[in-house]
This record gives sequence, structure tokens and C-alpha cells, in this order.
Amino acid sequence: MAAAQNITVVGGGIIGASIAWHLVEAGAKVRLITEKPGGVATPTSFAWINASWGNPESYFRLRTRSMREWRRLADSVKDLPLSWCGGLCWDLPPDDLFAYAREHGSWGYDIRQVSMAEAAAIEPNVLHLPEFALHVREEGAAEPTIAANVLIADARARGLELIEGVAVNSLREKSGRVVSVLTDQAEIETDHVVLAAGAAVPGLAATVGITVPVEAPPGLIVHSKPVPKLLNGLVIATELHVRQTLQGRIIAGSDFGGSDPGNDPEGAAHGLFAKVKGFLKGGDALEMDFYTVGFRPTPKDGFPILGSVSGLDGLYLAVTHSGITLAPAIGRFAAEEIQQGHSEPLLAPYRLSRFT
Repeated sequence: MAAAQNITVVGGGIIGASIAWHLVEAGAKVRLITEKPGGVATPTSFAWINASWGNPESYFRLRTRSMREWRRLADSVKDLPLSWCGGLCWDLPPDDLFAYAREHGSWGYDIRQVSMAEAAAIEPNVLHLPEFALHVREEGAAEPTIAANVLIADARARGLELIEGVAVNSLREKSGRVVSVLTDQAEIETDHVVLAAGAAVPGLAATVGITVPVEAPPGLIVHSKPVPKLLNGLVIATELHVRQTLQGRIIAGSDFGGSDPGNDPEGAAHGLFAKVKGFLKGGDALEMDFYTVGFRPTPKDGFPILGSVSGLDGLYLAVTHSGITLAPAIGRFAAEEIQQGHSEPLLAPYRLSRFT
């Protein structure tokens, strides 16, 4: 029997955690290197699990597959903090909402139009509801940092080596293969490297001559102090996306990724939180606890970059702006591709080679 591959995953957010967990479960010898378990972008995510509007059918299929993979993963890992709470949406003009419902309904999304009265029954504490909205029962949310740390802890129980508080500075290649990872403390030899470090991926890939076109736009999310239940699910409204966490916090952004806070993030946060207070019955009693400005790793064309790199063995890339939705599918497919040499058809549109 061949020896298990020695694989190094760089990045402790939800994508790195999922890939590490799936690799360990598949029998690989895995180390996860991260400056901070839970990652950098993951804690600042709105954490909406969805296959919503604005994407081609191929991406819809990947996203809905990953929604199913979340349920499969939750059967294997105890205490994953997921809520299949449904989403109420009206953040498009009426004609676009109708088109979204027709298109996604034809693709099999469980989406339906609801009247103002039905929307009020779904979310009785939302003020100023529209004449109609769309409701998707199968959408949900995760508590992102907790989910990443739960996956890491479960993987450690299965044999994962966690190296935390360490920065990866570069990779080293020899004869067309990545052979080691150089951290701020040591050089670590490895058979395979997975770069799942979000906005840090382009810089690390560049050290072995690989260009990864990724931007990192800022996104502001505000968080209230915990309050009794005000929201039943996700509310994707015009210029305000809102949900309530399992800990009772109301969190919101001007969209699910958050908006650019400009030069005054604190002022922008207070302005956004004022909108939240005016959005909900009883909102005057809400108190802002903190805000985050995350930098979302966003490939140049908006879609994930996933897979091995042509011309350089031993390197696998996993970078996307939709990490919460896609994490379990990316983890499963990456493990299969690295361990088995399998090429997953759902990932075919998302290889780095499309940019060359």
C-alpha cells in the first residue's frame, strides 16, 4: 500500500478547515498552518448559504450541491452551527424578481412568490414590507468562525496536525514541483500544498511564479448586542441584508458582502446600524456591539479559482468570495482531486487556466 500523502493546507478559515477535514477523513496525513484558527475573512462574513440570483446555471449547480453537502457534513461533525431558516428576498426591481423566480424555479430551486401578508407572517418584526417578495425555504446560514473551528477540532481528533500562530511567507519549488512551505519560523517539507488563505493566495502563489488574479474589496458588517428573537430567517431587502445569529445578534450589511466603509468606517457603521434600527419593530432598543470590515477574496471574474495548477505539480488553489456556501463541496472535491486524481466536472469552469 502506498504511503499517505503529506499535505499542507495554508489557511484556517472555513475553506481551509473544510479541505483539511475532508483530506484527513480521506486518509491523508495533513497539517494545517494558520496565523489564526477561524481565518481572517471568515469571521467577517454575513454567512448566507444560498444559490441566489445573478449567476449562470453551472454556478447554481455547484452552489446547490454544496448546500446539500452542508447537510451531509453536519451528519458527520457534531455541533456545526447551521440554521436552515429560509430567506425572504426583495432586493431587485419587480421585473428582475419575477425573472429570478422563473429562472431558478425552472432549475429546481425551492423559490416562491409571497404577498405582503405572507411576508409579514414569515417575518412579523420587519417594517415596510414590499407588495410581494420571494421566499426560499432551503436557504440558511452558518456561524462562520465557530463552524471553521468545529471542523478544525474534529479534524484534529482524526489526526490533523495544527500549526497556529505562524505566518507562511513563501513556497519553494524544485524541478516543477512545490516541495516546501517557508514560514516565519521554519521550512516545512511537504508532498502537496493547498493554498486556501483567501486574499493572501496571490502573494504566496507569486513566490513560485504563479499569477492568481484576486482582489479583496472591503465589506462593512454591523453586529448588535444579543437580543431576544426578532428574525426567523434571512432578510435580503433593498440596500439592507439582515439576519439574527444563533447567539441572538442582529447582523447586517448593505448587501451580503458588506459595503465599502470609505475613510470613516466607524461613521459608516453607525449610519448602517441606524438603518437596521429603523428596519425592525422594536429596533430602537437595539445597541450596536461592534462592526467588522472584512476583505473578501474575490477572483477577477467573480467566480472561484479551484484546482491544481498546470505546469506546477504539488499545488492546489482554493480561493472564492462565496466561502460559506461553497466550503463543504470545495472540501470534498479538493480531497478527491488531490487524493484520487479525480477531476470533478462541477469544478471544470473554475480552473486557474481560464485566465491564461
